Amino acid sequence: MATSTSAPTTVEGSSAPGRRPEAPIVLTTEPPRPLRFLDQFAMWANLGISLFGPLTGALIAATTGSVWLAIGAIVVGCTLGAGLLGTSALFGATTGAPAMVSLRGLLGRRGSIAPTVLNIGQNIGWATMEIIVIATAASAILGDQWRWPFVLVAGAVATLMAVKPLGSVRLLRKVMVWLVLIASVVLFVQVLSQPRQAIPQDAVLGFWPAVDLAVAGVVSFAPLAADYSRHSQTRKAAFWGSSLGYGLAAVAYYTLGVLAVAHLGATDVIAALVALPAGAIALGILLTDEVDEAFANIYSTTMSVQNIAPNLDRRIVAVAIGVIATLLAGFLDFGQYQSFLFLIGSVFVPLFAVAAADFLLVSGQRWDVSPTARLRWAPPVAWAAGFVAYQLVYPGTVPVWADFWYAVDAAIGFTPPTWLGSSVAAIAVSAVLMVVLGRLSRRRIAGA
Repeated sequence: MATSTSAPTTVEGSSAPGRRPEAPIVLTTEPPRPLRFLDQFAMWANLGISLFGPLTGALIAATTGSVWLAIGAIVVGCTLGAGLLGTSALFGATTGAPAMVSLRGLLGRRGSIAPTVLNIGQNIGWATMEIIVIATAASAILGDQWRWPFVLVAGAVATLMAVKPLGSVRLLRKVMVWLVLIASVVLFVQVLSQPRQAIPQDAVLGFWPAVDLAVAGVVSFAPLAADYSRHSQTRKAAFWGSSLGYGLAAVAYYTLGVLAVAHLGATDVIAALVALPAGAIALGILLTDEVDEAFANIYSTTMSVQNIAPNLDRRIVAVAIGVIATLLAGFLDFGQYQSFLFLIGSVFVPLFAVAAADFLLVSGQRWDVSPTARLRWAPPVAWAAGFVAYQLVYPGTVPVWADFWYAVDAAIGFTPPTWLGSSVAAIAVSAVLMVVLGRLSRRRIAGA
């Protein structure tokens, strides 16, 4: 069994009769494990049912220029991403450690700081964008004057949920999942009742860049998975609850975005959905549910911070992060959302492919996540190789960054094949290299 982060102590709320367990305040407290399969399935399905789903689906439709190619890319991308997400949930269920702390088993205590810092940055970014999309949807329904009130309300509610995360998971399972299912059916029926239209061909990049978008959207939650699965009763519940819950929901809502482009001719997906009969009501329900994505990112930011400062009260951190994300959401807009997804994918897709390969095929699902865990040389090398593979195949659309990698392609005479996507390349290169280098390293240590 993996090394625990510390000796067990009293869990907050668990000693009082009649009180349900809540997540520990500091890292050095043993986590309670009240979450069953349905708890986790409902939570991850709620996270996958997001207003960002149709936005991503619209991007995938534009990237392929075809409904069926777009749906195919969604299925392939979400399947790959859900596999990595489910394996990432196993880390927490096995070690009892949050996501970034569990990566000590891969990169050592000091080495885990690098992905921790990156994860803090991406979580604050995602929390900000979730609040932005809530406020944008509210403005589309009620008018621009409601933007700031919804920014403030969404930020406050998400922060409060991050202070009581396990209670929030129970609320999602018992209430929101049913309302969201009804709203989803309404939107799908109304979109499909509209006549088909031609999808514009001016932004077509191909099938595999679309797969990369789908993978990146799902894998963006892999650095959060163990923050919740550490409270899972079983490993199976953690894996299947997260992979099925998020994967199926993501497929559905990315597809909704594709259909919105094909049937509504939508360039502004949210506005097009609001314009449907009862669309405003359905989106209002989804808007309320969207707060859970912001909550998940705020809470996971606190867990990442505790990898650096384990005795820091997570409630104080949650409030501080919630305030930062709320203020940023008030003054920013979506900007380069597609570029953001590609950059996230290039960092975290190979990292969690390396982590999955090492955990399952090299380390025998035994990771040292203690403060004394040592840096291993093989995982950073495999991670870096996967990152480079991703960039060489498709570096995204950020001008200076993309130009640099296209110049590298030209310098080494590499032309990416049309059948290969950057996510698939990164997963294959990083996972295979991790297995090879990891086993060589273990043989060298055993023979020393």
